[in-house]
Amino acid sequence: MENNLKFWFIQFFIVGVSLSLKAQLVSAEPKFPCYFIFGDSLVDNGNNNNLNTSAKVNYLPYGIDFPQGPTGRFTNGKNIADLIGELLGFENYIPPYAAARNQDVFTGVNYGSGAAGILDETGHQMCDLCCHIVLNKQLVNHRVMKSRLAALVGGEKFAKQYLSKCIYTIVMGSNDYLNNYYLPQFYSSSSLYTPEEFAAILIRQYSKQLTKLYKYGARKVAVLALGQLGCCPAEVASYGSIDSFCIETINNAAKLFNDKLKQLLDHFNYRFADANFIYTNTATDSYGNITNLSTPCCALSDTGRCLAGAITCNNRDEYMFWDGFHPTEAANLLSAKKAYSEMSPLFTNLIDAV
Repeated sequence: MENNLKFWFIQFFIVGVSLSLKAQLVSAEPKFPCYFIFGDSLVDNGNNNNLNTSAKVNYLPYGIDFPQGPTGRFTNGKNIADLIGELLGFENYIPPYAAARNQDVFTGVNYGSGAAGILDETGHQMCDLCCHIVLNKQLVNHRVMKSRLAALVGGEKFAKQYLSKCIYTIVMGSNDYLNNYYLPQFYSSSSLYTPEEFAAILIRQYSKQLTKLYKYGARKVAVLALGQLGCCPAEVASYGSIDSFCIETINNAAKLFNDKLKQLLDHFNYRFADANFIYTNTATDSYGNITNLSTPCCALSDTGRCLAGAITCNNRDEYMFWDGFHPTEAANLLSAKKAYSEMSPLFTNLIDAV
């Protein structure tokens, strides 16, 4: 039986190679056999919907421009993971882990969870118990999917070999600032650590988590840098003055993290010669048709998210922010295109010898 499964997997792999080679000539075909997504609300596509947390948005006006309506995406339409997936050539959206079936492991799974952080404690003010899926738990879920793949293809060796062909994106760290360090009423981190020290703590933990992902078979990994967190409308409303467009102290703290993250990934590429970890900065100076860079498109609750049933702006393609923290689909598209461009080193040597 095991030999039959191995034979089946090898045949599947040969077909995958053929399709991938064809993908180099036909842009509609995926450039990778599978795509795995880790992260927070920027990529969450429904994993939080049935959790005991206030960090979920499966209600209108969220999803007002998405074909299936409200799905748990923290925007009006597609999030950055959806759009990167389209650019990679995937015909269907990568399913959330909460709804994934065993066979979905062949094309990928989205583990993203709103309010999740690098640190396990991050975001816990949103619920009484541990209620969202922190990065450590997302890695546990990925290990589960890896085991399911191994059972389907006849062993860990074949599973790890297959997973090495996949692309991985990770969007983490924003909540460790917005829902931890800069919430002194709930967390002591800002009184215990300077921004430099806190960034170092995050990077040490992130290093352990990325190492674990590598051990699970990931070889083509794009790690997204933090954006301009201090420009989020909710942060400006909380900390700014009438003349403030962004809170530069928050932006400077995010920059400390990004600088250390880039150094970490350089170290990973030296340490793991058979892998490629790409530092991906989605910031851009070109905003296309987006002219409103600071006003949210919907009416906000005190959480910084859209009020249920809120009336929204009509010209959503001209807005950078959908709510107090999250981009519109139009802004997500700009970020996705920038990320896709910076991920291009991952697109070489797609097919290795079986």
